[in-house]
Amino acid sequence: MIDIMFKKTSKLTSAVFIIWLFHISGIIGIYFGNTSWFISKSPLNLIISLGLFIWLFPIDSKKKWLFFFLFFLVGMFVEWLGVNYGLLFGDYSYGKNLGPKLDGVPFLIGSYWSLLTFVTAQIAHRLGLKKWSKIIFGAFLMVTLDFFMEKSAPIFDFWQFEGHVPIDNYIAWFAIGLLLHLVLHKSKIQGNKEVSIHLYLAQVLFFAIFYCFPIQ
Repeated sequence: MIDIMFKKTSKLTSAVFIIWLFHISGIIGIYFGNTSWFISKSPLNLIISLGLFIWLFPIDSKKKWLFFFLFFLVGMFVEWLGVNYGLLFGDYSYGKNLGPKLDGVPFLIGSYWSLLTFVTAQIAHRLGLKKWSKIIFGAFLMVTLDFFMEKSAPIFDFWQFEGHVPIDNYIAWFAIGLLLHLVLHKSKIQGNKEVSIHLYLAQVLFFAIFYCFPIQ
């Protein structure tokens, strides 16, 4: 039993180290290194984070995969409505830096709708909040990360709005987040809270720094 616990702790420690290593290295590299090269590699942080999430959350049962795929489909669909019809979020389009797309929507974005729903739900659960407080706070955490990402997204060639980011974008994020958190709450799925916290905080810190100190 002790040996099993040690192995789990060792995996988590290694994962946390990798999460922060790549995010902090990215910040330093973009500001003080080869800016264009590090920006072009910024999706690597997202891909590594996604892999660590699947491994250590973990997504290890049919039920978890079902909900992960469900949220992926929801994310892809709402983004498809936004990209192709200007619905929900406003008029925007995705750049080249988030990898392969389906009709204008990167597959990585759909995956991140799933990841963010799972990790923010675990953070809210850890705080011991009541049902609706937990659901609302989880959706709020999702919107918070999007808020910080919006300023850097065009620079990173993630996505770009026609003009300013509309308030509709944040309203839609919050409303969809509420729905996904309600569904996840009813599923009673639980996962690793520590890796969830580090994944979320590392990304918030990464984009909050570029929000407060934009690249010149």
